[in-house]
Amino acid sequence: MTKRSFLRGLGRDSAYVLTGLPLAIASFAVLVPGLALAVGTAVAGIGVWVGAGALLAARVFADLERIRLPHVLDRPLVRPVYRRSEHQGKWRRALTVLGDLQSWLDLVHGLLTLIVSGITFALVLVWWAMTLGGLLNFAYDWALPHGAKDGGLHVLMGMADTRSNRVLVITGIGVIAALTLPLIVRGCALLRASFARSLLTGVAEVRNRIDTLKVQKAAAVSAEATALRRLERDIHDGPQQRLVRLAMDISRAKQQVSRDPQLAVSTLDEALTQTRETLDELRSLSRGIAPPVLADRGLPSALAALAGRSTVPVDLAIEETLPRLDPAVENAAYFIVAEALANVAKHSRATVAEVTVVRAAGVLGVLIRDDGVGGAHVSKGHGLAGLADRVRATGGDLTINSPDGGGTEIRAELPT
Repeated sequence: MTKRSFLRGLGRDSAYVLTGLPLAIASFAVLVPGLALAVGTAVAGIGVWVGAGALLAARVFADLERIRLPHVLDRPLVRPVYRRSEHQGKWRRALTVLGDLQSWLDLVHGLLTLIVSGITFALVLVWWAMTLGGLLNFAYDWALPHGAKDGGLHVLMGMADTRSNRVLVITGIGVIAALTLPLIVRGCALLRASFARSLLTGVAEVRNRIDTLKVQKAAAVSAEATALRRLERDIHDGPQQRLVRLAMDISRAKQQVSRDPQLAVSTLDEALTQTRETLDELRSLSRGIAPPVLADRGLPSALAALAGRSTVPVDLAIEETLPRLDPAVENAAYFIVAEALANVAKHSRATVAEVTVVRAAGVLGVLIRDDGVGGAHVSKGHGLAGLADRVRATGGDLTINSPDGGGTEIRAELPT
């Protein structure tokens, strides 16, 4: 961390805590009377309106706090989805606000944040005062009145009552306060922000996580279904047809042995050719299934074998010491490269391809680049659509840059 970023963070946290108390006071001053008025007018029938108004006011203060949270927690802004009434009636809309759980959490935050804000504000203010007052004591000590019977801290410590001793002790306190100031300020900022996050964004984050898991599950199911359909189609159109013809050739050769041995030998030669071609197709289809080397020796060895079988020269860059990752991540990375290289061989007319795999900051980056004709895109029925599903299933991101005539670049980022 650089000095500039350190000071910027210290100033950001200090401003967050010190400006939080005025907002908490304003929130408390608005919500307490509003809540009391709602309870007092409940019998008269207008308490519903007043209560809904108080909750809407709490929502405003909550939004102000949500805007401030990302700067302290280094998290994206998360705003919950509040319940909306499908009816236009005023009663229904008021009751919808009263029945919204997040609105009540906003109200609880608006009432209780004054306690947390008061404590953190006092700590930060006192620590800044001790730091500045202690470090600058030498500049203003002469202007302070010191009586003959002045019993300062230096006297309690057994030191002579002199100006130099006074400055020494107070400056020492300032140094200690300055050294601990970043910890105190950061701790207070995190305490206040964590309290706000638990009430204002906690439910929304859980809901977002559930939605993300649903998307990932659907993507995984879609990817597996697409792979199975493609494998079934390829087996039916390729090896299955060749095996049927192979059986017919062997049966014909069996009948020809006694009548025309030379013709039988020719038929068996054709059958042998069919056998070799069938084995080649089965090897090609097996690339759509995770190979044993991936499970036994890891991703580097599996990708090296994959690059060695490619009909287009592949420049592979991957660290040999890459640690074993989650099997789902390794499978996804392998199939991304396998599908991309298959598309390079079939459609790109490229002369060379590059595959780069790098792991950094908890993310496995996979980059496949070629010098072909470009024009690749993600759409249903294409292999790249299956890649997109596989990447989404792991919670990652897939980007494709493939201008016409400019080659293709496929970049996947998989969380590890």
